[in-house]
Amino acid sequence: MTPIASADIVRTVSEQSTGSQALDADPITTEVIRQGLLSAARLLRQTIVRTAFSPAIYEALDFAAGLYDKNIRLLAEAPTLPIFMGTMSFCIEEALASVGGAEVLEEGDVILYNVPYGTGSHPQDTAVVMPVFYEGELIGYSAAKGHLTDIAGKEPYSTNTLDVFQEGTVYPGVRLYRRGVLVDDVYRFVIANSRTPVDVAGDLGAEVAGIRTAAKALCALVERHGLETFRVCVERMFDHGERVVRDYLSAIPNGRYVGHGVMDDNGVETDLVPFEVSVEVDGSDVRIDYSAAPPQQIGPINCPLPSTVSAARVAMAMLAGNGEPPNEGHFRPLEVLTRPGTLFHPIAPAPCFLYGWPADQSIEVIFGALASALPEAVPAHSGGDVCALVWWGKDAVTGETWTDGAAHPVGQGAFAHGDGVSANFHHSEAGAALPSTEVWEQKNPWIVEQLAFAPDSCGAGRTRGGLGLDIHFRLLEDCLVTSALERTRTAPWGLLGGKEGRPNDLIVTAPDGTSQHYGKITGLKIEAGSLVELRTGGGGGYGEPAERDVASIVRDYSLGFLTVEAIERDYPHAVSELETHITA
Repeated sequence: MTPIASADIVRTVSEQSTGSQALDADPITTEVIRQGLLSAARLLRQTIVRTAFSPAIYEALDFAAGLYDKNIRLLAEAPTLPIFMGTMSFCIEEALASVGGAEVLEEGDVILYNVPYGTGSHPQDTAVVMPVFYEGELIGYSAAKGHLTDIAGKEPYSTNTLDVFQEGTVYPGVRLYRRGVLVDDVYRFVIANSRTPVDVAGDLGAEVAGIRTAAKALCALVERHGLETFRVCVERMFDHGERVVRDYLSAIPNGRYVGHGVMDDNGVETDLVPFEVSVEVDGSDVRIDYSAAPPQQIGPINCPLPSTVSAARVAMAMLAGNGEPPNEGHFRPLEVLTRPGTLFHPIAPAPCFLYGWPADQSIEVIFGALASALPEAVPAHSGGDVCALVWWGKDAVTGETWTDGAAHPVGQGAFAHGDGVSANFHHSEAGAALPSTEVWEQKNPWIVEQLAFAPDSCGAGRTRGGLGLDIHFRLLEDCLVTSALERTRTAPWGLLGGKEGRPNDLIVTAPDGTSQHYGKITGLKIEAGSLVELRTGGGGGYGEPAERDVASIVRDYSLGFLTVEAIERDYPHAVSELETHITA
């Protein structure tokens, strides 16, 4: 990606095709190389999963990993968090700049980098970047970015930071390995700045093992086909990805489509934060314009440029990518406009801890904007959040700090041809996974009393939204939790007459029976014996509820997805058939 400043607007585009080399590439060899790259990326992912210490990595898959060519163009990604992958080119570019550029790199170097304005994330999402050499020539990069459990922020997870310095230790691009040898001073500094040093050491080691494994696989692929053949086929691979997206975009009527979103608050102040995103289509080119965003916020919902670009990439890839694993070519038709000093392009030292929350909302807003042009191609609003909870406390036996956290699934929005998927992760985290209750209960001081689909959480419609979850945690010890819930004050919208889904919510009931609702809150003290109820949102409906097939409504009742009360309210045309079913 190339940011180009014009007045006070920044334009970010992918490197465009020259169209010269790709003409000479054999299509069969190109596909073999493409599959080889995807295999190398999967090896990268699997190595990290198999060697990481934290459930956030090996269970929840809170990381991203991929391979890039020497021009920092995406060759292949590992299927983990989509919102991370669109940021990795920025991570590599900034990591290289921090050490003096590609020309100073040596074989075996590994750069550690986590500056939020370059990674697009909060500092915990720490990137490792490794140059890949073949016969002494730089041919690409192997890179990963994963969430480290704690890097000495004011809390392990925060919703109320006021500047980037409260959010964790900053690694401004330093060599963790030099020529393959661990730089001990840097390593000890990183581990010393953590409340959970064992987990951080293990997860960082897993990231390094992963990028080394992928680098070897990349070299083996080049060795098999030859460097020149490899490069020519990569150009053809990129050109194919570009054609796939352009074929889709050319069917969208030219025009400018505007979508509107709103954040519950900025984490510090209580006011709603509205914003707009416009989508401009011109032939097979699309421009996503964030430049009308409000000023950067005093609280940490600011979304740095890399994640803003990534959100636009995710939205376009899910609409136009034809289900293919993306490479750089898929993003050539896309241009992103931002304005420095705003919500979607903050300037240091603006706090960024909840960077992904407006990015997630903007994906939904992009879909909403395009609904007027392509109502059959976009879904209604999902539960709209990753519903993150992060817990920590002191181990009752060892006295050491423990911490754990996860995102949680929501209902997906309905679409023209089917119901929304129930209990799935937000589009931005489509590759994530929910940790098993067995792992949760073995590692943490709680019992999961309930994990179930939430009846009536889905928005009604001709096709209904997906259901959210009800998850109940019974605490066995005192601890603290940070809730980073969004979309608690505004419900997920439906399309073409479809009704809203259930908003997200967190309810904490103390041992004395008193209860309180929460959205964003940092370091909430939870007493042993308390019940913590997470209610994740449901997806919006699509089309008029009166048009829904009666048999589908009765089936939803039989499965426990809908109650009689909800059917009487939203689907009165099905009440008679439902009564017959109940009495049969």
